[in-house]
Amino acid sequence: MKKSFMLLLLAVLLFPNPVAGCEEISLSAKGAILMDAASGRVLFSQNADAKYPMASTTKVMTCLLAVENCTPDEIVTAGKNAHGVPGTSIYLSEGEQLTMDEMLHGLMLRSGNDAAVAIAEHISGSVSAFSELMNARAESLGADATFINPHGLDASGHAASARALALIAREGLKNAWYREIVSTKRMTIPWSTSEYNRLLVNKNKLLSSYEGAIGIKTGFTSKAGRCLVFAAEREGLTLIGVVLNDYSWFDDARRILDWGFENYACLLAAAGGNILTSVSIDGGTQKSVNLAAAENLSCAARPGEEYSIVLHAPPSVPAPVAAGQIVGTAELVINGEVLATTDLICTDSVEKDGFLYRLSRLFHLWSAGACMVSGGF
Repeated sequence: MKKSFMLLLLAVLLFPNPVAGCEEISLSAKGAILMDAASGRVLFSQNADAKYPMASTTKVMTCLLAVENCTPDEIVTAGKNAHGVPGTSIYLSEGEQLTMDEMLHGLMLRSGNDAAVAIAEHISGSVSAFSELMNARAESLGADATFINPHGLDASGHAASARALALIAREGLKNAWYREIVSTKRMTIPWSTSEYNRLLVNKNKLLSSYEGAIGIKTGFTSKAGRCLVFAAEREGLTLIGVVLNDYSWFDDARRILDWGFENYACLLAAAGGNILTSVSIDGGTQKSVNLAAAENLSCAARPGEEYSIVLHAPPSVPAPVAAGQIVGTAELVINGEVLATTDLICTDSVEKDGFLYRLSRLFHLWSAGACMVSGGF
């Protein structure tokens, strides 16, 4: 049975002039959310769990699956189903080949529906099979979304909640390739049937108008309205937002991001590598070993919020142990809610004590002494 250790640490004031509470806001969106990327803590929600058509913000999942299952230089061939897909397009010809990286930039910057089909068929063989993969991945993330296609054109049942899209985007931003794609403002890619290259310009206006903007994806159909998945980073705090069916999409995105950065900051409760406790060693050459946080333990927090670090570790572990070995977890808790978790790892290796170990130590000491005696003058 594991024993829990609990440390209660008072958080420093995160702002010089803390306020009693955050200003309440309301958006024109049918569904909206603002989430801390580091912890997944929800800072603001408005009908965040209601499912709505989400247009091309669907592609946050298409891109996630591609970066998780493919390499950037992988060759993607556009089939007959990719050529001529309605809506926004990068004008793929049947049989045309691009690298996966080029396809993904066409998908996320230009919002190419044809690129979405080409990617789906490359990964799963068909749009329907890829849609099943999208739904399975959404379920694994706890994201309430139903995908019928990889591009977001209106289809019966094709819908997602604002929370679901934020969770998918949060997973995507953990991947450096994904992050690079969605934050690219413009680039050119080959166009085999033209004398010119394709010029791709990101449709997300925040990238050129909002400090720290990262991306992520725009979307629009007559049924879904204007939809936007977006993110920005300032002073170590990364916020992810979603607005669905919002005629003021970019204005509301700026407004909710401003609200988030004004009222929250990044709380680093423990940096990766920080020693948090120690654990006894049974049958080891040392009596104990220090345990450190494997990764940063952090989340967005309001001014003056208090937090605790709850450590779950056994009272002792048997030797031998290796440096980096996981022996427990550390949790960052605010208002009774676990907001972030990281592993507790051993900072050093500890060998098993016993007759053979002691004999080897005696031999080592004897050998060292013998070398000194025969060393000359």
